[in-house]
Amino acid sequence: MHHARVTYSNPEYVGSVELCPDVMRRVGLQNGEAVHVWNVENGERFETYVFGGEFGEVGVNGAAARRVNVGDRLIIAAFTWTDESVNPRVVLLDEANRVVKRMQPFSRHG
Repeated sequence: MHHARVTYSNPEYVGSVELCPDVMRRVGLQNGEAVHVWNVENGERFETYVFGGEFGEVGVNGAAARRVNVGDRLIIAAFTWTDESVNPRVVLLDEANRVVKRMQPFSRHG
């Protein structure tokens, strides 16, 4: 998931990233699944888990909330180590966290 925009950060919550359930469905993420998060704006990286929330939300909670600001663009990725074939689902989001493009994985220009 490329360019997910942070809509809130809450260091008082116990952890995780809240995402729009529709976007989660389109990329195949499930509640509680581990993800890596890379902040495009400041280079911060962290690992947490996701859960479905409100439409358009990308909320960062717990200690990771201190690594983002509202409006930051994030790359959120889940992956696995396997010898089997994997069909990655890569999407580009707009400023409102709506999927605007399904990208070709492993292509320099999507």
